[in-house]
Amino acid sequence: MISIVELSRIMASGFDPLSCECSVSSDGSLTIRVFEPESGRVELLLNGVAPQGLDSIRAIANLIGELRTEIKAGRRGFAAFG
Repeated sequence: MISIVELSRIMASGFDPLSCECSVSSDGSLTIRVFEPESGRVELLLNGVAPQGLDSIRAIANLIGELRTEIKAGRRGFAAFG
């Protein structure tokens, strides 16, 4: 598995200009938080991510792509109600 420091660095680069923090929970799962750095507004908070599948740059890039899609879908959903 890639270290949490390296994973955090890769994840952060994939969400620019947003910020991303990754942390390890007591059960070994990951918590991923993507947020707007100036306001601190959370765009995505994901708990319980299994780190076992994140053993390559490709796997991490695929996760980043999926999460970016989720963030965009959420923004469109909120825009429809505004």
